Amino acid sequence: MLRVALPVAALAVTSLLGSSDAQAQTRSRVGVLTCNVSGSVGLILTSQKTTACVFNPRRGRNEHYVGVIRRFGLDIGATNRGILTWAVFSGGSVMPGALAGSYAGASAEATIGAGLGANVLVGGSNRSIALQPLSVSGQTGLNFALGVGDFELRAIR
Repeated sequence: MLRVALPVAALAVTSLLGSSDAQAQTRSRVGVLTCNVSGSVGLILTSQKTTACVFNPRRGRNEHYVGVIRRFGLDIGATNRGILTWAVFSGGSVMPGALAGSYAGASAEATIGAGLGANVLVGGSNRSIALQPLSVSGQTGLNFALGVGDFELRAIR
């Protein structure tokens, strides 16, 4: 099954990264969001991972967020913790706490040992924020996931 799953995941990641370029062209880069992600066990149709994130804006002070990544779709296997880093794009300036909110988008991930994943998400304050992957999750384990991702971010004050 993994022989078939890995090429499918690679194709999905490539198409997701390509579609994120089109989204990002109408917005300017306002910073970088780095999240430490918990490990999880995929339950075939769903998975959930908690995050502790830091937003480093181009202007202003770092902001801290906590969140939950949920995936609905095919998710088989288990992973240890990892790190996700996104470029943050917005159509205008970003006020403190603006990244808080719900994000949604397609997601793909394949892990054997140290693996890769991509999560292209749009949401935040008035759905004005786009998160484009900069570096993929550096998680370890054995997992294959493909589906719709939901990312809920909450500002820590």
